Amino acid sequence: MCAQDYDSHYLGYFECFNRQRFFEAHEVLETLWLPQRDGPNGPFYKGLIQLAGAFVHWQKNRLGPAAALFKLAQTYLRKYPATHEGLGVSNLLTMTDEWLSQVTAAPPSAFPPAPAGVPQLRLEVLGHGRDPRDAVE
Repeated sequence: MCAQDYDSHYLGYFECFNRQRFFEAHEVLETLWLPQRDGPNGPFYKGLIQLAGAFVHWQKNRLGPAAALFKLAQTYLRKYPATHEGLGVSNLLTMTDEWLSQVTAAPPSAFPPAPAGVPQLRLEVLGHGRDPRDAVE
């Protein structure tokens, strides 16, 4: 697939996410998800929306809601194959486990900083010829 094969809202999600503009990533993908929420990609988009939402809460030092949204994201994304819509879902799930561990390991009175090295999410077509299973850096 090439970039023009993907919806601009889907591509916009990754652009916003990679700039750590997680609220905007959530909003732009929600525009695509709403009319398709009952379709085959509905849970996939919802999982990505929940992932961005988790980072919004983490940035605001709301660990409980961040953890809940990481778990919801995992629930939705686990329904898909290792690579779906050009995204390395299995790698993303592994990273989500790590983020969830960081959030839940913190004592309630201490907020861990949002991860300094939030990975860049890349689609196979945008990943400069890398293996599609490596769509998460």
